[in-house]
Amino acid sequence: MSATTDDFAFGDLGLDPVANGTSVLLTGEDSDAIETLFYQLVAGGDDENSVVLATDSSARTVKRGLGDSADGARILIGDGPDRADDVRKIEDLTDLTALGMEFSTEVAEAQVERDRFRAGILLCSSILDAVEDTRSVYRFLNSNFLNHFRRGDGIGVCAVDTSIDLGGGTRSTIKGLETSFSGRVHVEDATRREATVTVSGLGTQNGEYTVSL
Repeated sequence: MSATTDDFAFGDLGLDPVANGTSVLLTGEDSDAIETLFYQLVAGGDDENSVVLATDSSARTVKRGLGDSADGARILIGDGPDRADDVRKIEDLTDLTALGMEFSTEVAEAQVERDRFRAGILLCSSILDAVEDTRSVYRFLNSNFLNHFRRGDGIGVCAVDTSIDLGGGTRSTIKGLETSFSGRVHVEDATRREATVTVSGLGTQNGEYTVSL
């Protein structure tokens, strides 16, 4: 894939840059590898801001994961205190209407300083586990989360821990989610330094790759 200046790059990760509007479904059973990959995908460049909805992490953990990209990032957390201007606490994961409004606010505020942005959910599996009807999560993703990348200058990442029992069947749930995203990155295996991932639907990238962690 030949990158353009408008594409979103991933540093030394080992994946090709992706076009504006790309949405990635990140899946796997190794939660540590998923988290590391998530932050590498969502951490923005100098002209980008990051927006993170972290269901099971504190703001400190999110900022550590984003590294230098934490400056200017907007963060929604489900764990720990919200003692900073750039952090907002999620009161109820099952209230997807309120969650969508809060997420939209964070995206809008992130774009005040920089037009380009990267946004992600870590972990969407926690939301799926919390709600009674998984169809409400599909609606939230399509009408809110993914809509930001269709109309704004950004890319999105939705991480799902497939080791969690998602009730109606993890495989069928993932298949349902996959249809809404541009592509998918699935973690097959991982060590402390690298991961083997299967990539599908991301430009010309399809197949198995080794990426740095």
